[in-house]
Amino acid sequence: MPSMRAVMESRERAALARVEELRAAFERVRAALADAEEVLNRRVIGLGEYLETLTQLGGPGPAEASGPSEPEPVREPVVDDAAAPSTAKARRVVARRKDGVEVDLLGPDYRRIMAVFEKAGGDGLSARQVAVGLGWDVSVPARVEGARGRLKRLVERGWLAESRRGMFTLPERDSAVAAGGGWRGGRGGGS
Repeated sequence: MPSMRAVMESRERAALARVEELRAAFERVRAALADAEEVLNRRVIGLGEYLETLTQLGGPGPAEASGPSEPEPVREPVVDDAAAPSTAKARRVVARRKDGVEVDLLGPDYRRIMAVFEKAGGDGLSARQVAVGLGWDVSVPARVEGARGRLKRLVERGWLAESRRGMFTLPERDSAVAAGGGWRGGRGGGS
């Protein structure tokens, strides 16, 4: 009859072998997940850039490019003459901030982002912090990159400033904001 120590050591070796086997499988899955997330990330960013470029060039919108003709989509008001009218993907178009323009002109996602910055006060926020503020799952890199893309658009259009690489803030409050009564506009932050 084997000794108790031999039985316990045998069980320990079997458990260790199983742990090592599972760790190796986990690493393979983690690497595959990282590759898949990278592909997804590139495609999300690529689609966003494609749609924004289409809109800026005044080309066919996503609904028009997909095939059969449908009724003209409802167009959202655009403040900037250089910005093309929005199509079915209106949330991707961000009007330029000018004197007297209020946050209400922005799409729902962008109004929510501006509300997150209002709550933060003067503190700079990263894309991850904004995604958390929006209630998005930050364990998915594509969600953080989606927030980053929206933040970059808001910077390009003058709604936000990038104080340093990756940190976004509200721009210095100027006469337009003072005259307009703040960032919220008429909807209480658009939340």
